Amino acid sequence: MRFVPLRQLLERAATEGYAVPSFCVWNAESMEVALRVAARLKAPVVLMNGEAEFGLLAPRDMGAVARALAGRFQVTAALHLDHGSSLAVAEECLAAGYTSVMLDYSARPFAENAEALRQVVALAHPRGASVEGELGMIGRADQDTVEGKGPTSLTDPEMAAALVEQTGIDALAVSIGNAHGLYTTLPQLDFARLAELKTAARIPLVLHGGSGTPEADLRRAIALGIAKVNVASEYVAAVRQSLLEQWNAGKNLWTPIAQAVAMQAMAPIIEKWFLMTGAAGRA
Repeated sequence: MRFVPLRQLLERAATEGYAVPSFCVWNAESMEVALRVAARLKAPVVLMNGEAEFGLLAPRDMGAVARALAGRFQVTAALHLDHGSSLAVAEECLAAGYTSVMLDYSARPFAENAEALRQVVALAHPRGASVEGELGMIGRADQDTVEGKGPTSLTDPEMAAALVEQTGIDALAVSIGNAHGLYTTLPQLDFARLAELKTAARIPLVLHGGSGTPEADLRRAIALGIAKVNVASEYVAAVRQSLLEQWNAGKNLWTPIAQAVAMQAMAPIIEKWFLMTGAAGRA
């Protein structure tokens, strides 16, 4: 299997009324779990990583590992840069074979955000890669999460329409009351705003901070234009908890053994997200 552009996955999802889960992966083991479950469920999937994960492997090496593993599975997948902070990082990922990049200038003025996205589109589209932008700022629900800004600002539909028109991006991450991390209280998603954004943007929309979203809210958001759902904190917490329990009990002090046990906690959570988003059986 070869990675395909994100746009190819999301356009079908938006047309047929489901969403593609996008899972944060940080090593070969986490990639293998996501791809294996996707193949078993015949589901499309997005493997994503960002600059926090590049402390383990640089984009060149992360991309090489992902491609080596993907060749073992019959699955439709994209390889995505999440929350890229600069044009240089986006270009590095494109050179490494990523089929989608996100540039997150959502905390900057609209004109600066739009100009940077135009430049990324000019780099990505000739390579056949897709671009995700963000408008409005998606905050954090907890203190453990890397992604997201401090204050949250909701996405304005008129500005969303202008951003899409001016940049040619393929997907738009929106802020509608969602947040990165594990929610301490249930999110209050602004579905009326989401309906306006779907009409205004006319491209697939992305929900960041999927972890902990109630299933009923998730399905309603998908019906209103969400075609990609980012998930990480839910299974990262399960892996972390497994490692802590093992080591606190004095078990599996040889790290590779402990990690192999901990990775087993990922699979059922990833499977749940394929089922909740309606992606199972769509590959």
